[in-house]
Amino acid sequence: MASAHPPRWAAFARDTNETKIQLALNLDGGAFPPETDSRLLGKDGHATQASKSQTISINTGIGFLDHMLHALSKHAGWSLAIACKGDLHIDDHHTAEDVCIALGYAFAQALGTPTGLARFGSAYCPLDEALSRAVVDLSNRPFCVVDTGLKREKIGDLSTEMIPHCFQSFAQAARITLHVDVLRGDNDHHRAESAFKATAVAIRQATSRVAGREGEVPSTKGTLSV
Repeated sequence: MASAHPPRWAAFARDTNETKIQLALNLDGGAFPPETDSRLLGKDGHATQASKSQTISINTGIGFLDHMLHALSKHAGWSLAIACKGDLHIDDHHTAEDVCIALGYAFAQALGTPTGLARFGSAYCPLDEALSRAVVDLSNRPFCVVDTGLKREKIGDLSTEMIPHCFQSFAQAARITLHVDVLRGDNDHHRAESAFKATAVAIRQATSRVAGREGEVPSTKGTLSV
């Protein structure tokens, strides 16, 4: 049976002197847009997963970033494919930043005008001893506050200073308000992963459709476009 709603998806390439990125996103899982770059399809890797509801393939060149974006897309209910060739001979900054900017742009494009949606989402997610809280507002007013309390310099090949910056880059490009707090945890891998999972669940809640409110703008202003 065909869906009563148009697909919420986006696909594009973003090329700069620092990174070359191909990306495809479907906020509701399932298939990718017809214009999806063929280089994204049929790839295998450690951050690749396919099920009847989702297709996920992440290859940024930074293993721990792949792992975090895999968790984000899995628990947000997205289908997501990302490939990036970045200037990792310099460091991880441009790659991590640009991937999250591109993902934010894709999210905003796929979401379109946020009518008939919950708008707000919040979630707590644990990973063993670590616990994180994320709160999302599809506000069209980009703002991000992140407190991860990470102590290590790096997790894998990702600088821990880039983890808050990834959230900030995504929120700015996606034009959402995002608050992420790691409330406790001893292991930095667990702290970071619980933060991404909490963000995923909060985003899934915020972007969910509300029955009976089709076409309604969830704002007293009557618009979330300006």
